[in-house]
Amino acid sequence: MRVSDLSSSVSDSLAHAGHRLAGLFTPTLRLGVTGLARSGKTVFITALIRNLTQGGRLPFFEPYAAGRILAATLEPQPDDNVPRFDYERHLDALSADPPHWPESTRRVSELRVSLAFVSTHPLRRALGIRRLNLDIVDYPGEWLLDLAMLGASYADWSREALAQAREPGRTGLAAEWLAFASSLDADAPEDETAALEGARRFTDYLQRVRATSAVAALGPGRFLMPGDLEGSPLLTFFPLDTAPGTAPRRGSLAAMMARRYDSYVQHVVRPFFREHFSRLDRQIVLVDVLGALNGGAAAALELERALASVLEAFRPGAASWLASLAGARRIDRLLFAATKADHIHHTSHDRLEAILRLLTERAAARAGAAGAEARTMALAALRATREVEARDGAAVLPCIAGVPLPGERVGNELFDGKREVVVFPGDLPADPAAALAGEAPLGATFPRFRPPRLAPATTAGDVPPPPHIRLDRALDFLIGDWLS
Repeated sequence: MRVSDLSSSVSDSLAHAGHRLAGLFTPTLRLGVTGLARSGKTVFITALIRNLTQGGRLPFFEPYAAGRILAATLEPQPDDNVPRFDYERHLDALSADPPHWPESTRRVSELRVSLAFVSTHPLRRALGIRRLNLDIVDYPGEWLLDLAMLGASYADWSREALAQAREPGRTGLAAEWLAFASSLDADAPEDETAALEGARRFTDYLQRVRATSAVAALGPGRFLMPGDLEGSPLLTFFPLDTAPGTAPRRGSLAAMMARRYDSYVQHVVRPFFREHFSRLDRQIVLVDVLGALNGGAAAALELERALASVLEAFRPGAASWLASLAGARRIDRLLFAATKADHIHHTSHDRLEAILRLLTERAAARAGAAGAEARTMALAALRATREVEARDGAAVLPCIAGVPLPGERVGNELFDGKREVVVFPGDLPADPAAALAGEAPLGATFPRFRPPRLAPATTAGDVPPPPHIRLDRALDFLIGDWLS
């Protein structure tokens, strides 16, 4: 056999093997999407899928802007035991007349988008890899905060929860529960009635805090989103004052609470970590920074504490598409995104990003977290406002204009969902530390704006791209390298 024939044979064999690998081992990237309350994760996922599958304006998403993404299609659900993210229903809400924001999801859901692309990576080209499965995993931020319970005992968790409830800003909200808990003897015999009543009052306290703060780092998460666990003994425990360094007496109320805490960790938290969180490759955490800034220094500190809890959940380390084929998954890119950037003028977008960056740096120092490449960004996955200028005497003010939802108020004016309002949002301070200290609060209280109307999912042909702010930059950071 001639050398040239041998070379051709080897090349043909490699090419054949590459085609087989491409068919058998199409890389899969699992992107986790979560957010603290009212941060807009359902809208983020819907807008992301809509831009990829029906065309968008994404100049800073390099593979898309360069024309290397050939197609993006929805594929069958990859995991039979996970509910499908209801993209079509959420898009129907945004394409209705008039459009309305989709309902928030309150459980884990998932959707697969298959991306056909032209690779610039020599090894991927040699293996014939021309497709990436993007599995988008949506889950409540409260469940992410629960992961801190994996490394905490019942006594540790109780001390932290009680300390937070006794903080000056919380005592009024926690008064009823704290009074009940203080009337109990942790060493008394276990009592199902006391367990039920204590859990009910503790849950009421958590809900009151959540109603007044969008960024409260409180749990357990299923107490706020019980789902099919409502009424279960898994949700009938609460913190008790116990003597540090001593195990609760067998058969006591404290032992009962510790047992149910351990059961919650074993049957709720650990399965979520094992079946969902530990399988993620990339993660975006959506944060309503503007809402925290409007709440003043105390709310900003609460947000920092929440972000510290989030950072504690992420494992350090790097991964690659090749490692994922072998089953070795680690979250190696983490994006914290300040949402609702459309509520401020573009001149403050970089300042909003700087505020979130300082928050995450402080939170990382508090949590002692490091490892995954983390980035911060200000964005609006679906822009609900436009920028205008308004005159105030000789001054020209940079403003935003949008249509408030029915029943929203601006000052003394009540809106019907049809009329547009112009709002001067003020300027975020140039010094992020000043913003977090509450020295320069925002100059506007924002209504909830009506979303823009999108083309229905069944629309054929060219459709107007959804307006957004920096969604393309987020996509480039989260998945752009896998499409190289």
